[in-house]
Amino acid sequence: MARIVITGGAGFIGSHLTDTLVASGHEVTVLDNLFTGRKSNLVQHWNNPKFEFVRHDVIESVLLEAEQVYHLACPASPVHYQHNPVKTIKTNVMGTINMLGLCKRVGARFLLASTSEVYGDPHEHPQRETYWGNVNPIGPRSCYDEGKRVAETLTESYRLQNHVDTRIVRIFNTYGPRMLFDDGRVVSNFIVQALKGNDITVYGDGNQTRSFCYVSDLVAGLIAMMQNESFHGPVNLGNPNEMTIAELAKLIISMTNSKSKLRHENLPKDDPVRRKPDITVAGRELNWKPTVELKQGLTKTIADFEQRLRAEG
Repeated sequence: MARIVITGGAGFIGSHLTDTLVASGHEVTVLDNLFTGRKSNLVQHWNNPKFEFVRHDVIESVLLEAEQVYHLACPASPVHYQHNPVKTIKTNVMGTINMLGLCKRVGARFLLASTSEVYGDPHEHPQRETYWGNVNPIGPRSCYDEGKRVAETLTESYRLQNHVDTRIVRIFNTYGPRMLFDDGRVVSNFIVQALKGNDITVYGDGNQTRSFCYVSDLVAGLIAMMQNESFHGPVNLGNPNEMTIAELAKLIISMTNSKSKLRHENLPKDDPVRRKPDITVAGRELNWKPTVELKQGLTKTIADFEQRLRAEG
């Protein structure tokens, strides 16, 4: 069993990763400043002697013992990462340097949770890991997009110069229980609006596409990448089943039996028009592919949202 550190482990993806690793018997320490993370996501582990929670901002250095570090810390939705762009850049740059430095000191393996946003508004479709991207360096999304691109550069540089054992994964749109109601992502927006009977806000004409991966599939990919002994990445992790935003909205209205109607608003600046991962590399190197169908995942996600909305009155 390994000693594992997860930065951002109280967040949506991080808490599901924590669940899986704790259930496997590992010693898990979660670092989170609780900007978008929630202690309630981890309450099930509070009395487990193999679990530890440390409220910490990765912008500040930390001294810990670890064999593996999953570096997930960073707000991942536009609403949150645009709230404080400078802080987002600092988290991606200084936070990544601090965690890579820790891994260098203690000889731990490091996994960077990067993002499909490194591809920007892509001219290549579907997106392969060899594509360099089309990113606006001074746009409203650049604090996150460019922050993650620099984090990838840092990770690769520490591997080549300092021989840190690193991994890079590029995460595509992920959904599931514990998503924040107000994170501005389409799945959470649409489910909350549908359950409340409000109009569904569709930006643009709704023909822009995304590919949605259920969180348990993503977690399996993260762990497979960490456990791989020779492959450093980068590797795309996402579900290649592409659909339009309008199709998603109509599906959620149907699944929630909602009377909501679609309301169109202007497309935000630099919002990608198409997004679909090529997961050939993940299949070849990690023997990984997503297994949860969209309707199956949405059923679980909608049930979780219903329960939490009722609890909040």
